[in-house]
Amino acid sequence: MSEEKFDAIIVGGGLAGLSAAYCLAQAEMEVLVVERGSFCGSKNVTGGRIYAHSFEKLMPGFAGEAPLERKVTKERIGLMTETGAVNIEYQSGKDDEADTASYTVLRSKFDKWFAEKCEEAGAMLVPGIRVDEVIKDGDKVVGINAGGEEMFADVVILADGVNSLLAQQLGLKPELEPSQVAVGCKEVIQLGEDVINQRFGVESGDGVAMLVAGDPTVGNIGGGFLYTNKDSVSIGIVATCSDIGRVDVSIPDMLERFKNHPAVEPLIKGGLPMEYSAHLVPEGGFNMIPKLYDNGVLVAGDAAAFVVNLGYTVRGMDYAVESGRLAAEAVIRAKKAEDFSAKTLSYYQTLVEKSFIYADMMQYRNFPRLLERHEIFNDVPELAGVLFDKLLTVDGKKPVSLPGFMIDEIARRTSARELMDLVMVALDAL
Repeated sequence: MSEEKFDAIIVGGGLAGLSAAYCLAQAEMEVLVVERGSFCGSKNVTGGRIYAHSFEKLMPGFAGEAPLERKVTKERIGLMTETGAVNIEYQSGKDDEADTASYTVLRSKFDKWFAEKCEEAGAMLVPGIRVDEVIKDGDKVVGINAGGEEMFADVVILADGVNSLLAQQLGLKPELEPSQVAVGCKEVIQLGEDVINQRFGVESGDGVAMLVAGDPTVGNIGGGFLYTNKDSVSIGIVATCSDIGRVDVSIPDMLERFKNHPAVEPLIKGGLPMEYSAHLVPEGGFNMIPKLYDNGVLVAGDAAAFVVNLGYTVRGMDYAVESGRLAAEAVIRAKKAEDFSAKTLSYYQTLVEKSFIYADMMQYRNFPRLLERHEIFNDVPELAGVLFDKLLTVDGKKPVSLPGFMIDEIARRTSARELMDLVMVALDAL
């Protein structure tokens, strides 16, 4: 293998890497995907929801054959206290078009299927290999070194995840700061298809996406999530690394706390744990995006920090798919010119800036500042719980003025200046 030169080597067999490989293979280019896991999807961790629009551009009608779990038809957003929860549930009641639908997925199944599609298109996949470093000739990346074996290509695409050490080695991105990343901790619990349908009030094939802030992380920045799969649920916690140690509860214990909450425990009662995983998640938003290209190299997916967390929705997989496709488009253009210099590969930056990835991340570039405020995860859930408790309690006593009651509750927790500062940060974020 070391004697062969590829058109492109892709480091990482996640959605970004596989999307690039699929496009390049369809263009009849010689492409190699190197994946550290035993197979594509074996170590990829996500909450479990993919928005279909970017995959529809890549592979129209993919939902008809891909191993999708359920189509998301119900959205549930919650604010949770230690003993209670305020949930908002939305069900559109309409049939989503192919490019506006979203689905729950299990990455070990979905990525494995996607990798097989890449191989059918002509890409070569080699699992179980860790890339130690990129090889440079002068200032140009020309290949990779994996355990002493050297492999060469005209261009290398780095799709090796949020903590891309290879991008750091090249000086394309700095070392991660604790405030820029979170730890995601997830468990897959087997329940059975009929049990899920009954407990979540859905038909077979339909599913629920649930995001919760407050008690799941004991007021730390982050939250809990739950997604219904065909016959299991994916449940987990995401907590910002800079908050670790702020409370005397570990992240695995936060997950147990979430699972045992009175509003969650009945949903998963009697389930059989099938999978447990953890992963770093980029949280820095627009300001975390690294340099995306250099001589002979591109950066895509989580390695490029293409993730947006808005609290009520988390986006990453659709950005990974699109960035992989755009990286491939830039490589195909460079191949036609037989020029893989930074100047030519900067076309990738141009494509990204014209895409929905850049538009979304630019629009919400100040959102991480809002989600850095602990009031969002402490005071807001508590206030919501107090308000609904007062609103829905009937005890025959003298009625209380709700506006006055809430003003007193807010004043008890924060000063007018702190409240105004939070409001200004929220307006700036939106």
